[in-house]
Amino acid sequence: MTPAAFAPGALADRLRPGERAPMASAGDETAWRTLVIFSAYRVMLAAGLSGVYLFLNSLFQLGALQPRLAVTALVAYAVSAVLLMVPALLREPRLSLQVTAAVFVDVLAIGVIMHTSGGIRSGFGVSLLISLAAAGLITRGRLVFFHAAVAALAVLVEQAFQMWRFDAPASDFLQSALTSMALFATAGLGWTLARYARTSETIAQQRTIDLANMSQINELVIRDMQDAFLVVDPEGTIRQHNPRAVQLLGPLPAGRRPLLSEYSPEIARMLESWRRGPEATYMPFRTARSNSELGAHFVAIGTGNPPPTVVFVEDVSRMRARAQQMKLVALGRLTASIAHEIRNPLSSINHAAELLAETEHAQAGDDRLVTIIRDNVHRLDRIVQEVLYLNRRDRAQPEAIEARPFLEQFAADFCANEGVPAEGVQVDVRTTLRMDFDRQHLHQVLWNLLRNAWRHGFRNPGSVRVVLAPADTPGMLALEVTDDGPGVAAELQPHLFEPFFTTEAQGTGLGLYIARELCEGNGAHIEYCDGGPGCRFRITLKGIR
Repeated sequence: MTPAAFAPGALADRLRPGERAPMASAGDETAWRTLVIFSAYRVMLAAGLSGVYLFLNSLFQLGALQPRLAVTALVAYAVSAVLLMVPALLREPRLSLQVTAAVFVDVLAIGVIMHTSGGIRSGFGVSLLISLAAAGLITRGRLVFFHAAVAALAVLVEQAFQMWRFDAPASDFLQSALTSMALFATAGLGWTLARYARTSETIAQQRTIDLANMSQINELVIRDMQDAFLVVDPEGTIRQHNPRAVQLLGPLPAGRRPLLSEYSPEIARMLESWRRGPEATYMPFRTARSNSELGAHFVAIGTGNPPPTVVFVEDVSRMRARAQQMKLVALGRLTASIAHEIRNPLSSINHAAELLAETEHAQAGDDRLVTIIRDNVHRLDRIVQEVLYLNRRDRAQPEAIEARPFLEQFAADFCANEGVPAEGVQVDVRTTLRMDFDRQHLHQVLWNLLRNAWRHGFRNPGSVRVVLAPADTPGMLALEVTDDGPGVAAELQPHLFEPFFTTEAQGTGLGLYIARELCEGNGAHIEYCDGGPGCRFRITLKGIR
């Protein structure tokens, strides 16, 4: 549902031709309910007058002048009051017609009862004030003045008849006139209150529409926001969350509100730490359900000890991707400049060295100098080539790769080109899922990892192992490359993926950095796993059935 669906004309736009519009206005709904209450009041009034006539007539002298006519009027009034309840409940016919009919019944019945009880001095004419007030609140228009005129005319005519038929004193006309004025005053007051009520209802309806639109907009913003949020009460129960939380942290248990410690122990621990010392408002972490690096931000709401807390969880890799995109733009320009400014001079230097080696007038020791020139030219050319690879990250074209054929063929090609015995690399595939990765990027990453593994291993049969198995996260695969070498010293491990960091004299220090960039460009993650013999690098990538 869009916010436009709350507009007042939206309902009428959806009606088919010939279809009657339902009661959509809150004001109309209130008017119909008031009419039902008014009808119930009329039934109670008729019952009350009948009770007075039967049990208390010695005090009120109801129908003292014409008892038979009074009984007939009471019975007819009671039956009419009950019958008028039916159309009020059915809401047919229209509202103004029912109100007018009800007022006419009240005026006729009360007028007859007044006539049989001695006229205006009986005091029963005052009950017409309530009928006119209710009519003014229900109809909310100037029709109520017509009702007041009918009631006032009935009072005055009845008083004139009393003077003509029963010789009532002329002074009673003053009371009749005051009653008529009270009828018009009540009608005016009801009309004024109805106008204020109508204005208030219009404002309330507009506020309702605005609040509904705002609520809908808030819901859309919360649903589509890139950051997840969890509302946690002081007892640690998750009260509210958005769909992004399910994507980043996993589905919540169905049918109940879980504890934060059950759903995400990592965030629960950080929340407790934050409550003890809220100076650190941002804490990075990695959850077992997700392969992404996440960050949590805590905001206290309300009061209490501890107070309710909103936990915002954001995907750090998304921010890193934005920064990476900006870096790639600058890097693309840099690599283009490097390719033009360095490779051409390198080619010239290499060609000059070859010519120097072929000259007949070479002196003793020139061959060694030429070899040094060639080796360094090749090293610089390899650095340029690896820097150019950095510009390929944003060109990733992932595809579904059959794991076993690809890895076995890759191992065979690697052994053939690097001079490694075929039994030196073992491939173990423990899943039927296919790998979702750019084929050329995966080839580049694995080639770098296997070359490092063979260089640092003991170069025995099975020294290098490539294992593909399901990861802890559903739908993900873990591709591990291990060797049987001495491993990486603990103080060097934090720097493995930094650019230009190397422990080899002839190394460029870009291999693992490029591998990480290519993995992230394909939605994967590469890491060094400590705790085992030798080196073990793990690539966590997407799996496809």
